[in-house]
Amino acid sequence: MPKLTRKTFAQRLQAMQALMQGHAADAIVFTSVDFIQYATNFMVDVLPWERPIFTVVAADGQMHVVFNELSTNHTRFAMEKGDLWTGPDQVSFYAEHPRIVNRLPLTSELPALLASVLRRLGLAGKHLMADGVTGVLQQAVAQLPSTRVSAMPQALRSLRWVKNDEELAIMRALAQLTDWTQQRFKEMYRPGLQTQVLDFQVAALMAEEAARRFPGESFDVLRCWTLSGPASASPHGDGANCGAVIGKGDTIVNFVLPRLNGYYVENERTWFVGKPSDMQKRCFETAREATEAGVAAARPGNRVCDIDAAALAVIHEAGLHEYVFHRSGHAVGLMLHEYPEDMAFNYRELLAGEVYSSEPGLYVHGLGGFRIDDTVVVGDTPEVLVATPKTLEFATIDA
Repeated sequence: MPKLTRKTFAQRLQAMQALMQGHAADAIVFTSVDFIQYATNFMVDVLPWERPIFTVVAADGQMHVVFNELSTNHTRFAMEKGDLWTGPDQVSFYAEHPRIVNRLPLTSELPALLASVLRRLGLAGKHLMADGVTGVLQQAVAQLPSTRVSAMPQALRSLRWVKNDEELAIMRALAQLTDWTQQRFKEMYRPGLQTQVLDFQVAALMAEEAARRFPGESFDVLRCWTLSGPASASPHGDGANCGAVIGKGDTIVNFVLPRLNGYYVENERTWFVGKPSDMQKRCFETAREATEAGVAAARPGNRVCDIDAAALAVIHEAGLHEYVFHRSGHAVGLMLHEYPEDMAFNYRELLAGEVYSSEPGLYVHGLGGFRIDDTVVVGDTPEVLVATPKTLEFATIDA
């Protein structure tokens, strides 16, 4: 079963300790969902703007989490499964209302609770680095004389660039499921169907198939989404999907965006309902070649921006550059749009094991969109995780 183990935790702890040493920090305080998941393997079930949560990782390896009471049983479930990388003595909870027995600190006392955790870990008077300095964190640090906290989101994001073998195993397994799902879309597309109804049907099929492949694991369908006809000329649709139907001659851009054990994969394809026109063919082939050029550039030694540049070069050569409205991709991982997100203007060298989407798109008003999205692992030979065919023949639906 593809999942993360303590092997990944040990690697991450070592990486966090090295980062702390490089920035003369004594601990890291994580405040956001994705970073807390990175440090603990906990599938966070609250919104931190509403119910703040924290994970503190000290340079000596000590770790403690502060969760809202809403997560009490969720935390117990994760511990019982062995999925949470902290023990019972490393978790503190706070409450939203007073208790008669087993009193917990209230929300109003959260800064004091966090300050007590930092003090207990020997971090009073020390330097903390954080992914974001929230109001609660500032109030907690203010209770500890000489303690200082620095917001270092860019430095911390580097922890998540390269994926290890366990992370890639999850993403490979998930990519295979997205290919299975794209085949269901191909079988079901036909004129007259409501796109929203179809998307829910396919999402249900994917969830059912995921239950067969990954029983008991964490799985979510972020979205199965069909944009058909002129609406597909906007990368995220026209906002009028309720009742939208597939028409004969339509260009379709679809999205298959699931998450397994914390990790995302993108699989997006372009389809034609009936024989495509010459312009549709031209745009499709250009988008496909641009995607493949981006994939080919995903090699160590190239820069992050070279993926985007390679894809755009194909589009410019085809004379279709006026139809480009977004960068050619982004990293993929614990978030669907993972760091780095600034592909077009990021000049650092690519590292083996990073994962990106290569998804250059063309958007022709009145005709439709043309986007073929491959999730690719950076390597001397780039590895494309999704295998849904990209041929015009495969993409053409009988109408």
